[in-house]
Amino acid sequence: MKRYIVKFFGLLTFCALTSCLDFEPESQLGDTSLWKSANDFKLFANQFYGWTRDFNVGVNDSPHSDLRSDILTTSGGNSISAGNLQIPASDGNYTGAYDRIRNCNLLLQKAESYGGRDIAQYVAEAKFFRAYIYFELVQLYGDVILTLKPLELNSPELKISRTDRSKVIDQIVKDLQEAASDLPETTSETGRLTSGAARAMLSRAALYEGTWQKFHNNNTVRAAELLAIAADAAKQVIESQQYELFRSDRLGTMSYKYLFTLENVQCNPANLTKADNKEYIFVTRHDEVLKRIGINITHAALGNVYWITRKYANMYLCSNGLPIEKAGNLFKGYATTDSEFQNRDNRMANQMVRHNQKVWDNEAETCRVDWLGEEADLAHCASAKATAGSGYQNQKWATERRVQDYYEGYDYPIIRYAEVLLNYVEACFEIEEKISDNDLKYLNLVRQRVNPDMPALTNKFVADNGLDMREEIRRERTVELFLEGFRIDDLKRWATAEAEMPGDLLGIQWKGTQFETIWSNDAQPRNAEGCRIMQTGRVFEKKHYLYPLPSDQRQLNPNLGQNPGWGN
Repeated sequence: MKRYIVKFFGLLTFCALTSCLDFEPESQLGDTSLWKSANDFKLFANQFYGWTRDFNVGVNDSPHSDLRSDILTTSGGNSISAGNLQIPASDGNYTGAYDRIRNCNLLLQKAESYGGRDIAQYVAEAKFFRAYIYFELVQLYGDVILTLKPLELNSPELKISRTDRSKVIDQIVKDLQEAASDLPETTSETGRLTSGAARAMLSRAALYEGTWQKFHNNNTVRAAELLAIAADAAKQVIESQQYELFRSDRLGTMSYKYLFTLENVQCNPANLTKADNKEYIFVTRHDEVLKRIGINITHAALGNVYWITRKYANMYLCSNGLPIEKAGNLFKGYATTDSEFQNRDNRMANQMVRHNQKVWDNEAETCRVDWLGEEADLAHCASAKATAGSGYQNQKWATERRVQDYYEGYDYPIIRYAEVLLNYVEACFEIEEKISDNDLKYLNLVRQRVNPDMPALTNKFVADNGLDMREEIRRERTVELFLEGFRIDDLKRWATAEAEMPGDLLGIQWKGTQFETIWSNDAQPRNAEGCRIMQTGRVFEKKHYLYPLPSDQRQLNPNLGQNPGWGN
């Protein structure tokens, strides 16, 4: 989709003088010359698409990043994961959100006096993005000020107390439902919103808040109401038949890997491009020429830049559909650099690389050359060396083709169909804490995409093997959505972060394994099992479920209050 830069809509936030809800006054937005045609509304709405998640949110460190969870870290760690967060003097996540909300409200206000239905799509886009931004705020801060009109510098709303999160969520639901009604089912402008995107986002938001109300507030009535909304929204996406999981017979059990590096040039052995991907529902678009990713994504993602934890590696099921502790002889233990990779969920091979595994990257000497046959290409491979970081090495988001650093052009999936399928299954289960095999089939579609021979998850399979259905549903979500910015939010909404976050972040088992011989100079501290300790002394308290409000905004508006546990 073409991006328009509309300079006269530039926004300035005067946070040094007034509250976080301050925005540039309407008089400075050139209103006299705008809002006269549908194209004016479209041009204004185009800016909304620059607000979405991208690689810098889902992959790099951010409030939603897996780096702030228990399954991933880096050499420096971070204060959020460690539990050392302090109240910030200012917070761009908070103030920037209200800049954006004001723009959505401004378009909606101008639409009221415009007349005519030719702007219905752009009104719907404004509602979608208002909901999108408010959902971000609720996830981070809980209660936030809800405003449905563009505020002026003297508006009394700048000094009011925060709105209860339930009312904010109600507005998010309303906005997304109305947006879904007026957005098109399909669009010729690739990257623009559709009704499916609105319903998919509704399934995410309602699932989040439904589980939050269930596990934090024990509000089962409210939870059931929201979970039903989530399930219904997800089912509408499913029944639309607009989307499907990406899989290619040629790519086979590696289809998952290549989903995340699709470009409109040769980038996989099957020569599939973005047009072959019907899984992405809403994306941040990229292109090597027009809008490259702009971060060194392949070199950041391939190898040991991201330190995958032993906890995550142990989450992969064995090929018989059972966890490693129940899989019997299929799980081969940790004695060699390859043993724990054997007989596992094929997503382990899609997401990670083993020691001495041949891999390609975007370097001229080590990229793919002949996409028609691996034998010729193998001469150009680099050998992965699991002798740094955690010892577990990532390859998700790393291209194999020759392309200059920072120029990769694959899209970032804001919402993809696999998530919607998993949203549906989880919502169905949590309503009554039981689920039919007919509904579980949607989880099995995700699982069996690259595991066609793995037994399906059914009620009988769970009962026969002493499994916990909730745990298996959550496992599937964690493994499928790895490195896409979900894990820490999931731990928070499930109210399990207090149990899951404080433990040490461990790497491979070094002592008593083959790693002891190939990594002989390793001086990293180890636990009693001989596993490398990447980060220790981590803390997660109840107050960490929500971020603290920044000091500058509380000084400007004393009625904001503060989140529990962060002081008065």
